[in-house]
Amino acid sequence: MSKERARRRAERLAVLEREKAVRARRVARRQRRRAVLRKLTPPRIGSDGRLYHRSRRQRAGILIVPLLAIAAVWLFIPETALRILLTVLLVLAAPALVVVVLGRRP
Repeated sequence: MSKERARRRAERLAVLEREKAVRARRVARRQRRRAVLRKLTPPRIGSDGRLYHRSRRQRAGILIVPLLAIAAVWLFIPETALRILLTVLLVLAAPALVVVVLGRRP
């Protein structure tokens, strides 16, 4: 009788050890995955998670100045091909100009 109980206890312990090993592998895999994701994502700055902040006036300027420049191009330049070329150039150059003029400050 005691040999049977000992055998059952040994079986239960073996099953528990296997489950514990599986659980430990899962936890280790999850921790490695989180560490990789932590390395890949940029740090959160501020309470809302944005990397940098722009004031309301800056955002309005970013929107209004290129629109005024495009309007000036379409009002004062007579050739349609040149209008389209300058409009495309303004649209493509606007993000770079914003970074150069306003900077990427945290």
